[in-house]
Amino acid sequence: MKIGNREFLTKGHTYVMGILNVTPDSFSDGGKWNDRDRALRHVEEMLEEGADIIDIGGESTRPGHTFVPEEEEIARVVPVIEAVKAAFDVPVSLDTYKSRVASAGIGAGADLINDVWGLKYDGGTDNGTDVPENGAGREQGNTMAQVIAASGLPCCLMHNRRDTDYRDFVSDVVKDLEGTLRLAAEAGIPREKIVLDPGVGFAKSCEQNLEIIRRMDTLGALGCPLLLGCSRKSVIGLTLDLPADQRVEGTLVTTVAGVLQGAMFVRVHDVKENVRAVRMAEAIWPRAQG
Repeated sequence: MKIGNREFLTKGHTYVMGILNVTPDSFSDGGKWNDRDRALRHVEEMLEEGADIIDIGGESTRPGHTFVPEEEEIARVVPVIEAVKAAFDVPVSLDTYKSRVASAGIGAGADLINDVWGLKYDGGTDNGTDVPENGAGREQGNTMAQVIAASGLPCCLMHNRRDTDYRDFVSDVVKDLEGTLRLAAEAGIPREKIVLDPGVGFAKSCEQNLEIIRRMDTLGALGCPLLLGCSRKSVIGLTLDLPADQRVEGTLVTTVAGVLQGAMFVRVHDVKENVRAVRMAEAIWPRAQG
């Protein structure tokens, strides 16, 4: 899969996506990098530590987060995307579920769109119960799916939903993602440009998060490479009874689980530690990725 000017294997290796939150309220690092110069220094650090791609986000999606208007989110992410692309030769992902923000980010040089609502926010609902309660941004001329399709860029589409009353948890997650893939196909997004994310930490209990991490390879039947994003999340905090700044070891275990199940990407805050964990896991279990 080509992302930016780089070819990524969809099988055979797990790549590390470094998180750059340019937000004041992200659960783990809010306010640390929402200044252009500090953001660039952090990107440089992540690249030195082995990050393969940088994921830039302008709105926290933690539980209870504050909704950010599109114009404010655009003002946060566009200058940072432009600066990162000017300063570094690295693919950049934009973490947004709003089509206008995606359009602006694409214009600024984003190479991949990472949508935590799996195309189901901006007018592209496959199931009316799946969209957020806050409908701001949904009444757009173009849906997220149409924006991505027109750009020709690859995308990462995550499992998410409002209704958490699952009948058969893993089967329902698969069905929800099948709905996302239908929306993508209808808009003209090629299947080979899609990465799927099981959505750890979104519309799931702690036990369900553990189960979807353990059974992530079940989603392989959908025919798309997978991204696993567990870094410092509440499932680790609840399991180990630890605050967000003490969840590195728990995150590393989830990263190894991702490697063993053939994840194409792990999305993390602590790049150096996770790169080492990936390399060690792949050295021990080389066939796990084959």
